[in-house]
Amino acid sequence: MALVNQGIRFSIAAIAAWAPGVETAEAWLEWSAGHRPIVGESEPVVREMAPMLRRRAGFLDRMALEVAYRCLGDRRDVPTIFGSRHGETSRSVELLTDLAKGLPLSPTTFGLSVHNATGGLFSIARGDHAGSSALAAGLSTVEHAVIEACGLLADGASEVLLVVYDRPLPALYAAYQDCHQQPFAWAWLIHAPGRDVVSLSWSAAAEEHSAGVEGLPPGLDILRFYLRQDRSLQRVCQRRRWLWVRDV
Repeated sequence: MALVNQGIRFSIAAIAAWAPGVETAEAWLEWSAGHRPIVGESEPVVREMAPMLRRRAGFLDRMALEVAYRCLGDRRDVPTIFGSRHGETSRSVELLTDLAKGLPLSPTTFGLSVHNATGGLFSIARGDHAGSSALAAGLSTVEHAVIEACGLLADGASEVLLVVYDRPLPALYAAYQDCHQQPFAWAWLIHAPGRDVVSLSWSAAAEEHSAGVEGLPPGLDILRFYLRQDRSLQRVCQRRRWLWVRDV
């Protein structure tokens, strides 16, 4: 990682992504070119995880865990950052509904509703004590997660695993969606800049927000930029301009 004019630079050693109907590297390239939609009822298998723990993981967790396992492989002691704008809102709605009905709350459901539950499951399943963080920063979740990852590199980590994942909001919140929400998860194994450098810089912006490509959620907008090897991507969120640039 290197600091450059209020920005950061890094390289990506490995990548993995999963969504219903888009489960392989080839399928993701087709998706990025607009030839394959995210659609279907398939669920990630997460074969590497013990069945007892896998049963505790919800659909969102399993998407994140699937790409984390794929991307990290046999590596150990790699710090991880899990970034999700909404997290397990379906579990939160379940808890709030039970609370409104005066029903007792499930400790298990509560424990798995928090943002750091996915990282906890991953750490327990692998028996890996490397540091893990969970981050949610609205429309700029991916950018702040990358900044956090690069901060870990600056502190001495040789690699950092970044996992970005989300799914459509529960029906109760559907009216508040501000983009075309879709289920997805992807992971980057990030290290200091070498080959295939990606840079991220930021500055103040007068406007409040600029929509992503075709109304995509930010995580998919940024993944498409990377997969298509676009030269740059500019996003404006909450009066901050983010500029992604890829040196290819």
